Amino acid sequence: MNTSTDTSGKNEEARDNVAALWSRITNEMRRRSPWTTVALTASFTLIIGWLDHITGFEVTWFVIYGIPIFMTVWWAGNKPGLFIAVLSGLVWWLANMSTTPYETQLGYAWALANRLVYLCVGVFAVTALRNKQEADEARIQMLEERRQLEKDIVTVSEHEQQRIGQDLHDGICQQLAAIGLAVRVLAEDLQAQGVQSAEDASLIENSLQQVVLEARNLARGIFPVHVDRSGLAAALADLGRITSKLTGTPISVDDCVDVPLDAPEISMHLYRIAQEAVANAVRHSGATEVQISTRLSGDLLELRVEDNGRGMPATSAARGEGMGLRTMHYRAQMLQAELSLGTRPKGGAHVTCRLDLRKIKPTPSHPNEKN
Repeated sequence: MNTSTDTSGKNEEARDNVAALWSRITNEMRRRSPWTTVALTASFTLIIGWLDHITGFEVTWFVIYGIPIFMTVWWAGNKPGLFIAVLSGLVWWLANMSTTPYETQLGYAWALANRLVYLCVGVFAVTALRNKQEADEARIQMLEERRQLEKDIVTVSEHEQQRIGQDLHDGICQQLAAIGLAVRVLAEDLQAQGVQSAEDASLIENSLQQVVLEARNLARGIFPVHVDRSGLAAALADLGRITSKLTGTPISVDDCVDVPLDAPEISMHLYRIAQEAVANAVRHSGATEVQISTRLSGDLLELRVEDNGRGMPATSAARGEGMGLRTMHYRAQMLQAELSLGTRPKGGAHVTCRLDLRKIKPTPSHPNEKN
C-alpha cells in the first residue's frame, strides 16, 4: 500500500517536473525570434528525413514529422508551422523517392498531396490548442487580478475602518470626555454659588457621558483592538453586548471557545464575518433574537450566527447578493474556509463558517495595524 502510494507520488512529481521544464522552454522560445524556432525545427525535420531515407519505405516515419510541426506551431505560430508542414512533406517525398512502391509519379505525387493535407490539418489543430491554452491563461490571469483587487479592496476597507475607529476613540471621544469634565467643574461651581441652573449643567454632563459611552462602543465595533491571537472569544462577546445595546435586539454569545490563532488577520476575518452576519440579522431579517457561537471539533473551528427572523431568500443565499454577503464569502476564501448561508428548520437564518486550522498559515501584519 505504501509502496504504491510512494510510486504514485514519484510519478506525479516527475510529471510536474516535465511540465515545468516544457513551460520554461516554451516561454524562452516564444521570447526569441520565430526564425530561431524555424531553424531548429527545420534541422530536426531534415534529421527525420535522413532516418526515413536510410530505413526505406517499409518503415514509415510519417507520424514523427508531426513533432517538429507541433513544436513550431506551439512556439512560433501557425504560419511558421505551415512552412515546416510543407517542408516535412517535401523531405518525406525526397527521402522515399528511391524506394517508393508507386509505379507512376502521379500516384506518388497524389500520396504526397494527401500527406500535406494531413500535416496542414495538424497545424490547425495545434493552433486551436494553443489558442485555447492562451485563452485559459488569460482567464486565469484575469481571475488572479480580480482576486488581488478584491483582496486590496478588503484590506483598504479594513485599514480605513481601523483608522476611523482609532480616530473616533482617540479624537472625538477624548474631546467629548474633556467637555464633560469642564461641564462637571461648571456644575460644581454653580452648585457652590447656589445657582439654580447647576442642575441643568449636571444633566448636560450626564448626557455627554452617555454620548461618550456610545461613541466608544461604536469605535470598538469599527476597530476591535482586542481581536488578537487569543482574543476572538472576548471580541465576539463584546460584539454581542455592544450591538445589543445600540440596537435593542437581544444578542447572546454562547460557548465561544478561545482558540489561539497565529495571525491577527485570521481573528479579524472571523470577527468581521460574525459582525456582518449580526448586522444583516438585525437590519434585514426582523429578528428579535440573535445567537453567536463557536465550536471546536478536532482541527475544525465552526463560527455560527443564528437568528429567529424571516430567514434568507434562496436566491440570495445561492447568488451571494449584496456587498455584505460577497465580502463574507471573500473573507472565507481568504481563510480557505467553508461559508454556508441558509434558513433554519425552525425559522430564521444561519451563517456558518467552518475553518480547518491545519490549512491556515501565519501572515505578516500590516505595518500600520495596531492590536
